[in-house]
Amino acid sequence: MTETLVETPDLVTLVGGGDVSAEDLDLALSHAPVLVAADSGADAALAQGRAPVAVIGDLDSLSDRARATLGEQRLHHLPEQESTDFDKALRSIAAPMVLAVGFLGARVDHQLAVFNVLVRRADLPCVLIGPEEVVFAAPPAIALALALEAGDVVSLFPMRQVTGRSSGLTWPIEGLDFAPDGRVGTSNRADGAAVLEFDGPGMLVILPRNRLETVITALASPQAPSRAR
Repeated sequence: MTETLVETPDLVTLVGGGDVSAEDLDLALSHAPVLVAADSGADAALAQGRAPVAVIGDLDSLSDRARATLGEQRLHHLPEQESTDFDKALRSIAAPMVLAVGFLGARVDHQLAVFNVLVRRADLPCVLIGPEEVVFAAPPAIALALALEAGDVVSLFPMRQVTGRSSGLTWPIEGLDFAPDGRVGTSNRADGAAVLEFDGPGMLVILPRNRLETVITALASPQAPSRAR
């Protein structure tokens, strides 16, 4: 059974143990003021003068300094080794949305594991903030309206077989079958405002980092099943 360890009506910033700059953390916190750390992400946060309200994970990478600074009440030890710390943290948070920093740009195997969790935990909207892009799992059977600008790169990477529709893209996706071992959608482009809709779960959407606010707005908007044209 999954236990909710952090419950809030506000957006949550989740910080991981990868490279986290002050700019990354400030950007996320400006939209998501509740700070949570996955394991050694607590050290990354403390290095930027920020103290998380909770630290979640197997805690095998957390420094003694962080333990002493934060105290045991903020530490949530989930010792099982069947899941990553990102998974442990995401499944333990009840919030409208999570903005995650410190999970992209490091080891490739870690990034692939994060993408896997992003799709499996798509019931909680989560946006990964990287050095150049933002990444999120598209909600299934929902028309996602994105206020993009002409020329914005829109890349689609399927983590499972999925089909969909679009409007506002240079190369429409209707009629295409996407799969991780088949067709992927690298470097499509927006003609302006775009609408994406997928028939099932499993599609990762990758947009320029400067479209973070656009993504937050789209994922937070009231949504109902619709067909993109």
